[in-house]
Amino acid sequence: MSPRRSYDQYCSAARALDLVGDRWTLLIVRELLAGPRRYTDLHADLPGVSTDVLASRLKDMERDGLTTRRRLPPPASAYVYELTDRGRELLPVLQALGEWGQAELGERRPTDAVRAHWFALPLLRALDGEGIVEVRLEEGEFHLYVGGDEGPAYREGPAPVEPDARLAMDVDTCTAVGRAELSLTEAVRAGRVRVTGDGTLAKALREA
Repeated sequence: MSPRRSYDQYCSAARALDLVGDRWTLLIVRELLAGPRRYTDLHADLPGVSTDVLASRLKDMERDGLTTRRRLPPPASAYVYELTDRGRELLPVLQALGEWGQAELGERRPTDAVRAHWFALPLLRALDGEGIVEVRLEEGEFHLYVGGDEGPAYREGPAPVEPDARLAMDVDTCTAVGRAELSLTEAVRAGRVRVTGDGTLAKALREA
């Protein structure tokens, strides 16, 4: 475990950056907002991070009270990392950071990795109401817990129960919504998002 470094400034922003300002830390939080994850899963979805750096960051985050590590019961018997309540409080921070970074996104570069669930946080900003929304992209599926105050913000794969809405779109449309170039309702009206389901969220998107 690396010694905690500090800016040694009596400022709340500086104190926050003492905890989450290191490279990769907030991206690990992004991944753990999907719920408990094994080390191997985190490494697979954080292309570019070395095993040493990932292990070091996870230890630091556990020490600082942002994450915990627990062993799954048999037959899994694997360790998983998950956010504490303090760590989950970083969701609006990542939401705001992502909104601020929209202007920097630009066109996807040939070297840019992409995972379907990386679009979860931008889509959460675009959805109002409360319920489960399943999203299908060419790269994969994930589901969102819209309006939820506890537990994961999203998870990979199809929803475990009948969702309140299912959305199907391509990555270009999802990116445009994430950049706020068009709203989700505008994308639905333009036929760029297909909405199915009988829940309140589905009806609101179709009728808006």
